[in-house]
Amino acid sequence: MTNYFSLKTLALVILAVCDVESFTTFGVTTKKGSTTLRSTTLGAPTKLIPPIDINVDTTPALFEEFVQKTYGRYPLTITHGKGCRLYDNNNKEYLDFVAGIATCLMGHSNPKLTQAIVDQMKQMHHVSNLYLIPQQAALAKWLCDNSCASKVFFCNSGAEANEGAIKLARKHASLRGITDPVIITAHNSFHGRTLATITATGQPKYHKGFTYGGKMVEGFVYTPYNDPEALKILVEEINTTPPELEAVKRKRGVAAILMEPLQGEGGILPGTKEFFQTARSLMDNCGGLLMCDEVQTGMGRTGALWGYQNLGIEPDVFTSAKALGGGVPIGALMARGEVANVFQPGDHASTYGGNPLACAAGLAVAKCLSEDDILTNVQKRGEQLESGLVKIASKYPEILGGVRGLGLIRGIAVREETPILASDIVSDAMKEGLLLVPAGPKVVRFVPPLIVSEAEIEEALQKFEKAVSNRVESLKLSP
Repeated sequence: MTNYFSLKTLALVILAVCDVESFTTFGVTTKKGSTTLRSTTLGAPTKLIPPIDINVDTTPALFEEFVQKTYGRYPLTITHGKGCRLYDNNNKEYLDFVAGIATCLMGHSNPKLTQAIVDQMKQMHHVSNLYLIPQQAALAKWLCDNSCASKVFFCNSGAEANEGAIKLARKHASLRGITDPVIITAHNSFHGRTLATITATGQPKYHKGFTYGGKMVEGFVYTPYNDPEALKILVEEINTTPPELEAVKRKRGVAAILMEPLQGEGGILPGTKEFFQTARSLMDNCGGLLMCDEVQTGMGRTGALWGYQNLGIEPDVFTSAKALGGGVPIGALMARGEVANVFQPGDHASTYGGNPLACAAGLAVAKCLSEDDILTNVQKRGEQLESGLVKIASKYPEILGGVRGLGLIRGIAVREETPILASDIVSDAMKEGLLLVPAGPKVVRFVPPLIVSEAEIEEALQKFEKAVSNRVESLKLSP
């Protein structure tokens, strides 16, 4: 006790006789040789370091020093955009067929979306969900009016929406007396980056390094996508409780089947009606939930507002994010019928979910979809894009394979036997002023803003063919 008070007294004396400001911050020489002020107090600093002015020339160095390397970024600094075009720090123009990965459906700097955000910021941008939020109520009504949903829960991202769906499925199963609920997802699926949603993702490469005792979150099993017979066998197996569990009064059962209507990260693979209708029938028979991950396919991307509408089924639960806010972060978990009442106060929550600013953006997107005939444009431009890609694939069969997808989410395969990767072609296209994104190692993905024009589709096809042609020529010149 004496030593404790002696140390405390000494610290107080030091604070009294020293310059407090110099005590709280000092220069640190980094391994790059730059000097940065850092807080080094034993307690809270008395003076904060202000943010620097934005300088695009120093952006790469700042990323290298201060941003965690969770992305393999291209050496491209984007500064501004308009419509379907983006511009880098050298003012080079790019035709954007990434759209923030299927997010900016209204394009960049859209006047209607911008005005909605500005107007809302002038009123109020955030308030707690302890109170009624008019913008949230209006957006929830639009979502329910234009889907099979009865009620909506708002959050901030696709992973959060899917995490909520997983929780909802488990609680619904518990109400049915199931102690060991199992959620079935597909091989090569992708459902998010949280611990539960990455477990739901049927790609082992994403699980590496995140296990406990070699296991991810329990209660997930995987089945081949678009294989109804395999799904039937798996559901029957899971719904049969093993004797060792019965002996301790536990019950195993399928809580839900969670599927993407079209696998995005898994290579732009559309689901089949037979597979999804089988899943619907199986869940109807056993009392489990059919849940659709519409994070990438929803909000018009496939030519229908929701991907499930192409499959002849209605899910019990479906999720949305990405394009829901046109680039402003927002996610939604939607449920129909009695499933919409499974969550009760205290079961689930989100601080930012459904705040006025995000919902104002969502309402602007909803108006655009409702009033500007966007779905018709998606269908026509999607057909144009597919036709053009098929022609290009036929010209370069040595490296390109099949074309697949729906609406304005299209993929073109790179042949397995070639050493070329999708990322190689994406880099080649970038040199031609076209931004694309891989969907797995061997599929190039095209996901432009949904407002894309006929002329812009044609321009993109020309740039893509030039990139492919250049790659083919480089292979011929290689020793």
